[in-house]
Amino acid sequence: MNIKQRSMPGFGAISWSGLIFLYAPIAILILFSFNSGPLITVWQGFGTNWYSSAWNNEDLRRAMVNSLVIASGAMLFSTFIALPAAIAMHGRTFKGQGTANTLLALPLLVPEMVMAIASLSFFTLIGLNLGIGNVMIAHVVFCIPFAYSPIRARLETIPAPLGEAAADLYADPRQIFIHITLPLLMPGIISGAMLAFITSLDDFIITQMVAPPGAMTLPVYIYSMVRKGITPEINAISSLLLVVSMGFVIASVIFNRKGQS
Repeated sequence: MNIKQRSMPGFGAISWSGLIFLYAPIAILILFSFNSGPLITVWQGFGTNWYSSAWNNEDLRRAMVNSLVIASGAMLFSTFIALPAAIAMHGRTFKGQGTANTLLALPLLVPEMVMAIASLSFFTLIGLNLGIGNVMIAHVVFCIPFAYSPIRARLETIPAPLGEAAADLYADPRQIFIHITLPLLMPGIISGAMLAFITSLDDFIITQMVAPPGAMTLPVYIYSMVRKGITPEINAISSLLLVVSMGFVIASVIFNRKGQS
């Protein structure tokens, strides 16, 4: 954005209005999570009792554990798949490369509802019933592009002469990968893993479709609570989930920038 665009009449007011429209509801949600009273729209004093209530909720803790297990598994498997895929797609041209790129990016382009229905239909067709494992498999497919993109971007910044110099010093491809490529790729790998983790942790639509009874995750549990009536406890849970999500996204950006520097 150049100076001329920023100096256009009304540009600042429109920008601030957009930011307020986006973030004011989130700020209000966080504020009322500290409301000591039972109403979500009437301030009755500062208190942290709803955070204590959320922590003592056994069903909520069970949903949180399910979310962490699924997100951790999705992070590990999607990163494990994305790493060799990014390396295979980098620095070479082969028949079908465009198709492979499209397939890797497809989960980002296809509506999430379509992916959820497709996953449910596929599991039903093959008779797969692994409980929480079904949700994890669906999340792995959805999270691969999020893990792949930072790794591929980091590969583009690694100078090719480094590998050539190592080969001149009689390093074989395995040694080049372990001692040069992998250490330089690590910021991108960590960044992609964090994005995959938080994408899985926050997912609702796919989980709602695929999850069997007893495999409720935190977003699905929050939705079930909202249907019964909104209380400040929901505000507290949502605020904690927001803080965790923002923390992972910020950490992912920091790792990416450190890798580039």
